[in-house]
Amino acid sequence: MTRPDTTTATAPQADELDPRPLYRAGLTWAHGLIAAVRPEQLGDPTPCVEFDVRTLVGHLVATVDRARVIGSGGDPGTVEVVVTGVPDDGWADAYAAAVRVMWPVWEGDDSLDAMVTAPWGRVPGRNAVWGYLRETVVHGWDLAVATGQDPEVDPAVVGPLLQRAPLLLPAEPRGGFIPFAPVVIPRPGAGQTEQLANWAGRPGPS
Repeated sequence: MTRPDTTTATAPQADELDPRPLYRAGLTWAHGLIAAVRPEQLGDPTPCVEFDVRTLVGHLVATVDRARVIGSGGDPGTVEVVVTGVPDDGWADAYAAAVRVMWPVWEGDDSLDAMVTAPWGRVPGRNAVWGYLRETVVHGWDLAVATGQDPEVDPAVVGPLLQRAPLLLPAEPRGGFIPFAPVVIPRPGAGQTEQLANWAGRPGPS
């Protein structure tokens, strides 16, 4: 099973780098992708096979809501997996509003070391931020591929994620309570964002 390309310097542990600037950049990228989705694309399929475009965008909004609840010391299980009831032309505004409400809970530096409840267990806050950055970038790739947009985020954002992929999402186990397919070996020439999506079990675009 091939790990992501980490030919640059060995990655530091996830607690040595503040992930919040990267998360902010990832959220900005995802917002731009959502804003460019045309209403007629909302029913189209995505590489995340259980979601069409509308459901995927609703899930992206929900991940921001979950990050807010986690940073506030709450239980992310109280937040729906997919936000619904948003007008076809209102998704970008809904996402931006969720981001605005979420950020204040992560502004204090102590938020990175505080223990929080993530869907995968009790972890330091910084681990949760890394996890939701990964979620944002992988689902951003899904959305971009589904809607014909550039699927590669800034290398400065995805590079640190790709280096940490085996730490953030181990190759095994997968399936069951770990809702990810087995790692896919990247195709030759795959960009870093595609490689991260491959690590999350997504095949490359056909």
